[in-house]
Amino acid sequence: MKSIKWFALAVLFVSFMSCKSTDSSASTDSAAKAVENTTTTAADKTNVKKDNAAPTGPTTTIEFPESTYDFGTVKDGEKVTHNYKFKNTGSEPLVISNCKGSCGCTVPDWPREPVAPGAEGVIKVVFNSKNKGSVEGRKQTKRVTITANTDPTTTFLTITGIVKKDADAAAKK
Repeated sequence: MKSIKWFALAVLFVSFMSCKSTDSSASTDSAAKAVENTTTTAADKTNVKKDNAAPTGPTTTIEFPESTYDFGTVKDGEKVTHNYKFKNTGSEPLVISNCKGSCGCTVPDWPREPVAPGAEGVIKVVFNSKNKGSVEGRKQTKRVTITANTDPTTTFLTITGIVKKDADAAAKK
């Protein structure tokens, strides 16, 4: 029984020691890469989100006359719908692969079929303000991220406004 314990302890010790790298050049390379990654400029940091995935195939361009919509002030629980119009201003068909709201209360609906060069389309965004407000009014800003065969691959839309709770309804709770 003692020999099994010693054997298990020896195996554990050997496996622990084998995980450590003895190659000093590997650790030097890792350190150099870490320093290189921390010396990005402010301009580099702003482009990180925009260029997070390289487009596949031919790219095109998308243009929104309005990328931010302010819905003003609404009562808590109301749904706000806005249609963001866009145009494919490039020479290739526009393929929107995904649209995603910044939270579950913001739901986009987009064309699933390619949009021809020069053609227009609409991305419908519904914001559900349920439980988002306060009696004095709470500012809400939600973002929709569009991923498409554009350069950069992501484009952002914003929906914003104030959500107020009814003072009488809040007092009853």
